[in-house]
Amino acid sequence: MVNAMAPPCQVRVPIGSDGDIIVARQKGRALAAELGFSSTDVVRIATAISELARNVLTYAACGEIRLQPLNCRNRCGIVIVASDHGPGIADIEQAMQDAYSTSGGLGLGLPGVRRLMDEFTIESTVGKGTTVSATKWCRP
Repeated sequence: MVNAMAPPCQVRVPIGSDGDIIVARQKGRALAAELGFSSTDVVRIATAISELARNVLTYAACGEIRLQPLNCRNRCGIVIVASDHGPGIADIEQAMQDAYSTSGGLGLGLPGVRRLMDEFTIESTVGKGTTVSATKWCRP
């Protein structure tokens, strides 16, 4: 059990293989459960982590998932940050459309993460990489 006065620290998971996606998902599930998320929200968080980590692997070959517990004004939450130094996204608006994919997939990854989480931001520079931040707040 986590001491209420000392929230768990940020967790960093390098992403470079399919196994790393599993590790990131497991660590996210454990942190979300520790923070008191419902089992449904734990699944949502784990799914978002999987989607973001898969994108890192598919488009950039390597990167990182960071998981950060939040405690803000008597609210707890978790933020997932996926970052890479890959090719970047030329048209973020288009990438956020359902069914749009440059890899031949279903095109549900980023739009799906946005729907699963409470807050979502994406920053990308062509030729430099992408950072996606997604936050889920605990329901009282």
